[in-house]
Amino acid sequence: MLLLLSNKNKIMHKLLSFAIVSLLFSFCCVANEIVPDDTLLYKQTKQGDLNLYVFYPNGKKAGVDRAVIVFFFGGGWVGGTPKQFYQQCKFYASHGIVAISADYRTKSRNNTTPFECVKDGKSAIRWVRSHSKTLGINPDKIIASGGSAGGHIAACTALIKGYEEDGEILSVSSVPNALVLFNPVLDTTEKGYGASKVKEKETCISPNNHIRPNLPPTILFHGTSDHTVPFTNATFFEKKMQKAGNICKLVSTKGADHGFFNGSYFRPKNGDKNFNQTIKESYKFLRRNLLK
Repeated sequence: MLLLLSNKNKIMHKLLSFAIVSLLFSFCCVANEIVPDDTLLYKQTKQGDLNLYVFYPNGKKAGVDRAVIVFFFGGGWVGGTPKQFYQQCKFYASHGIVAISADYRTKSRNNTTPFECVKDGKSAIRWVRSHSKTLGINPDKIIASGGSAGGHIAACTALIKGYEEDGEILSVSSVPNALVLFNPVLDTTEKGYGASKVKEKETCISPNNHIRPNLPPTILFHGTSDHTVPFTNATFFEKKMQKAGNICKLVSTKGADHGFFNGSYFRPKNGDKNFNQTIKESYKFLRRNLLK
C-alpha cells in the first residue's frame, strides 16, 4: 500500500513538473513574440485586402517628420510572410524610424505573377507617401527594403517605370528615397532568377536592365555562395549603378548562402550574427546618405 502511494506521488510530481515547464515555455514564446503596433489597410484587390504592419518608435505613433522604411518579404513571388522582417522593423523602430512590413499578392495565395507583386510594391510606397501626416513621417525620407523576391519588389519601386495600379493617383510618386536590399533578385533573365515566371517579358521588370542616373542611394547585401540568386548579379548592379553616377554599395558576406541575413526570430537556426552585421551596416549607410 505504501509503495503504491509512493509511485502515485512520483507520477503526480512528474506531471506537475511537466505542467510548470510547459507553462514557462509558453510564456517565453509569448514574451519573444514580436507584435506590430498597428495594422493598416493600404490596398483592396480582387484577390483580397493588403495590409501594412507598422512599428512606431517607442510603440507610439510618431508625431514628427521621421523617416520610414518599408520591407517586402521574400518567397520567389510565390509565398512568404510579412513576419520575415518583424525583427528588422523592431530594430529600426528602436532607432527612431517608423518601420513597416508590407503584405503583397503571391502566387500561392492569390494566383498572381511577379508583375502584380511589383504593382503592389509601388502601391505600398505611394500609400505611405500620401499618408505621411497620418504616419508622422517625412514623405521625402522613404526607404524601400526587402529580401530576395521582396528585394526585387523594393528595387522595382525605384527602377521600373510603369506597372502602376489602375485608379491610383500617379501624381504621388511611388519612388522611394533610398534602397536597402538583401540578396535581391536583380536579373530576371536566364542569367539571374525567375525567367520562367516572366516568360517573353524577361527584361521588363529586371532591375539590372533598367539602371540609369539619378536613382536613390542603395546598399545591398549578398552572400558570395548564394545558390539561388547569383552573386554576380549583385556585383554587376553595383558597378553599373556607380558608372551611372548613383550611390551604391555592395556588402558581401563570404561563404554565405541565400537568406543568410534573416535573424533568429524568423530563422532560429541562423542566430543573429549576420542579422546584426547587415542591419547595423544598413543603418550606418542610411545615416550617411538619407538621415542627415
